[in-house]
Amino acid sequence: MDYRRLGNSGLMVSRLCLGTMMFGRWGNTDHDDCVRIVHRALDEGINCIDTANRYCWGESEEIVGKALRGRRDSVVLATKVFMPGVGGGLDRGTSRRHIFLQVEESLRRLGTEWIDLYQLHRNDRDTPLEETLSALSDLVRQGKIRYLGVSTGHASDPVDLQFSGWRMVESLWLSERRGFERFICTQPPYSIFSRDVERDVFPVCERFGFGAIVWSPLEGGWLAGRYRRGQAPPPDSRATNETEFGQFVRDNFDMNSPRGQQRLEVVEQLVMLAAQLNVSLAAYATAWTLRHPAVTAAIIGPRLMRHLDAGFEALPVKIPDEHLARIDALVQPGTRA
Repeated sequence: MDYRRLGNSGLMVSRLCLGTMMFGRWGNTDHDDCVRIVHRALDEGINCIDTANRYCWGESEEIVGKALRGRRDSVVLATKVFMPGVGGGLDRGTSRRHIFLQVEESLRRLGTEWIDLYQLHRNDRDTPLEETLSALSDLVRQGKIRYLGVSTGHASDPVDLQFSGWRMVESLWLSERRGFERFICTQPPYSIFSRDVERDVFPVCERFGFGAIVWSPLEGGWLAGRYRRGQAPPPDSRATNETEFGQFVRDNFDMNSPRGQQRLEVVEQLVMLAAQLNVSLAAYATAWTLRHPAVTAAIIGPRLMRHLDAGFEALPVKIPDEHLARIDALVQPGTRA
């Protein structure tokens, strides 16, 4: 396993980060199996684990907390705040009130005294960024969190919920002007199918010292070969997930839409490219994300142990230049398929 510094910090993280969104009611409901996945990841050299206060309504954080008993000191533990909860209008966003409440909830569920990386899950259009940075800086000084980050959000989110490149630069100006702690990284979606961040987020990362821990390198299974032309979606795939999470992402898996048909065609081309290197499409697609100089680490979000194994397969894969040119022809840089 290789490691890199996260942005302009001294924090070293593994090139693969274990994402735990599917630990719990949205994916793997067997807590003991999830704990085994975490332990296997740590044994193979992954030192970064990512969760969020709203993943499976807190169940993900609870599982991660169980898995890290006795191993907490060797892990870069990341979680998030923003998404609405069940407590009404006050139970959302990045106000000082909500951040202070939610950090205590996350610490309790995770069974830890500190969080290494505390990230804004989305941009909060209703709270001044100055208030958010002030609250986060206070928590750093209290020793409850160590570093700050943001999450870019998906391109399908409303524009004002995305933590865009210009917003990242604005945060640096505020931190310098007011003496606040600064964000050291962003967590954007990035895959062969979702290349939007190449336009503004990645240039900001490279110019101003943000690390990038990218999520969904397999685009929800599209780039793992889960959905193929002329085949029904697998019964255990996200396309058939009946939980509230499945309902939320259902439109992304409409195989009969023009976009779905286009994606199926691209997948067939990518399968052939991966076969030329004698690797799985999942390994090929993950390796493609890691080759970008702005990317510090890629999040792999396994539901089962075999999904974790596919992530490890990506580490030695090198994408030839002629393949990169072919991929650019299939999905143009800075665009989405």
